[in-house]
Amino acid sequence: MDRSPVSDADVCVVGAGPAGGIVAHRLAESGASVVVLEAGPRFDGDRREQLEQHIRPGLGGPWEMGGPRDAFSSSGDSFYPLNAARVKGVGGSTLHWQGMVMRLHERDFELDSRHGVGADWPIGYDDLRPYYAAAERELGVAGAADNPYAPPREEPHPLPAFRPSHSDSIFAAACERLGIDMHSVGNARNSEPYDGRSSCVGYGTCKPVCPSGAKYTAESHVEKAEAAGARVIDRARVRRLDHDETGERVVAAAYTTPDGETHRQEATQFVLACGGVENVRLLLLSDSDRYPDGLANSSGAVGRYFMDHLFAGAGGRLDRPTRQNHVGFNTSECHQFYDDAEPVNGLKLEFLNYAGPSPVIDALHADTWGDDLRDQLDESYGTHISMGALVEQLPREDNYVGLDRATTDDLGDPVPEIHWSVDEQTEAALSRANGIQTRVLDELGIEDRWTVGPDETGPAYHHMGTTRMGDDPDESVVDAECRAHDLDNLWISGSSVFPTGGAMNPTLTIAALSVRLAESLRAALG
Repeated sequence: MDRSPVSDADVCVVGAGPAGGIVAHRLAESGASVVVLEAGPRFDGDRREQLEQHIRPGLGGPWEMGGPRDAFSSSGDSFYPLNAARVKGVGGSTLHWQGMVMRLHERDFELDSRHGVGADWPIGYDDLRPYYAAAERELGVAGAADNPYAPPREEPHPLPAFRPSHSDSIFAAACERLGIDMHSVGNARNSEPYDGRSSCVGYGTCKPVCPSGAKYTAESHVEKAEAAGARVIDRARVRRLDHDETGERVVAAAYTTPDGETHRQEATQFVLACGGVENVRLLLLSDSDRYPDGLANSSGAVGRYFMDHLFAGAGGRLDRPTRQNHVGFNTSECHQFYDDAEPVNGLKLEFLNYAGPSPVIDALHADTWGDDLRDQLDESYGTHISMGALVEQLPREDNYVGLDRATTDDLGDPVPEIHWSVDEQTEAALSRANGIQTRVLDELGIEDRWTVGPDETGPAYHHMGTTRMGDDPDESVVDAECRAHDLDNLWISGSSVFPTGGAMNPTLTIAALSVRLAESLRAALG
């Protein structure tokens, strides 16, 4: 494949996930010459074969996650399993995401003003509101207006909501008795045919792979961008950005291809869209005499304020069928406690539809065979039930992404270092989530149960905050339009610009900001 640079490019986008795909499509559609550089490959294989890779032990995962290319370091009090969190390839991490999409609340944009913690965004919910609607149309969101705690919206979701699952009905009576409100949750998967993709047919393996194509992946925007004239170069690993003599403009992205050749892609405008970790790494690797601490880092904020969502969970077994894993995604949630102030960390409750082990996993660990094994599987499969929760982590300067210069990847570049700890306030919010979940399980009469709480929790793999947005160039990396304070033609798209992360899955906000960034960039191109 020819992976040489494009001549006379207007825009160079680094990264082909949802942020890069949407920006590339919008700009190419408007007539701009766009080139996308993606570090990973195209995963063009048969999705049913990729499903088989997932469910058959020993075949490995379908998305080539990890290895020498993706080496990293973890420091801080909590180990961060970075290579479980990201996919490098066309489509990015939407290839293996759960597909849950909801808007941030008004309080998320003004947390400092309201509660004296975290930070305020330079824009408010009303500024992003029309772009949320556009993002829902872009992704194809199935949802309903039955959530009394959701921020105001101006139009229905593009697709009707999925019906509540069987296990949702088990939770519903208990939650009603406890005064806990269940409601539908937005899903970026088709409840009916939409945008050239089929409706969900219930494979139940949404994470890591949807064989039917009902679940949105950013591959669709990359394909639309190419149809509009953009050129996408895969396996092109960008290793630094070079600026001009004034230090005010980026002039080229230097990248290496699989055959070891190096190239320089020049363009008028540059967009970083390679996630909350690799955006930082690339800026820090692009240091120069003018920017000795890394590109766009006059504030010293590049890499700082790394945030993720924390997971809290509880579940157990019932003496009746729960039909788990028949639906591979959540159909109901509870946002009732999201805006509470004690503790101030936002939290949302999830009613899971994928509790308990699969029959394959159960069989591999069984000591029986034949009819006895079948009876064991009948007894264990589909009898589990569980709840999850996402808990907000507030931005802290000492949680950061940096470079481990003592460790290099297979090209000899320093790997990213994730320095991450969970503070006491977040632990208190996790305990609160566990407490609510315990009340529900008690009401259901579940005795054989498990809990994931403050001591055993892990991240939800949502990387946020490392190139934060703000009005003050001394405290932030990009302005309200997502353009770097330090360089006129460098833009950053994705959750790395979030000043706070709330407790909602971030991809819809990533998409909304990307639509907005494309509009600003189109105006800059003239």
